[in-house]
Amino acid sequence: MIPRLKEKYKTEIVKNLMSKLNLKNLHAIPKIQKVVVNMGMGLDALDQKKLKICINDISAITGQHPIITKFKKSISNFKSRKGTNAGLKVTLRNDRMYEFIDRLVNIALPRIKDFKGLKDASCDKFGNFSFGIKEHIIFPEINFDKVDTIRGLDITIVTTSQSKEGTVSLLKEFNFPIYKSTEKKKKKIKYIPKKEEKKEEK
Repeated sequence: MIPRLKEKYKTEIVKNLMSKLNLKNLHAIPKIQKVVVNMGMGLDALDQKKLKICINDISAITGQHPIITKFKKSISNFKSRKGTNAGLKVTLRNDRMYEFIDRLVNIALPRIKDFKGLKDASCDKFGNFSFGIKEHIIFPEINFDKVDTIRGLDITIVTTSQSKEGTVSLLKEFNFPIYKSTEKKKKKIKYIPKKEEKKEEK
């Protein structure tokens, strides 16, 4: 069975984007390539019992078994050792990707407390849209009574778009609640130390 959003993309979204972005070539229309879901666990990743619970949670949310990510460097401040478990990662493509986006937009995001939307500043110039979720329990697949610790998720949506405008337009067609951020980036002012006054000669 073809996912609902995949069918919608072919029949409706392609036409809408062609008119919005003034494109004539079908191959130039942006599309979603993949969705990457990350869960950082920190020191809990070393605990096999907690790791197994998180693997089951992410498998339920995404419908795909995750891979265990490892630390690339040893950093004493973060108590991390090179080669030890860092967290979990899932890369979704094709049908599973569309099904996950459908559940994310229509079920999970509206369940976030005081949710106002996603900032368009979360989009970079390479066509990636990244945002964080503080509580993984917003997904209906997770049984709140069996959760030992509420964990956060990082979600990155990779598109074929080469511009920020194209990415935002594409995601809005998929009903992503994206709003224009009014906060301007503050320019970093370099601090130039004043030259020490020459000591007066005696």
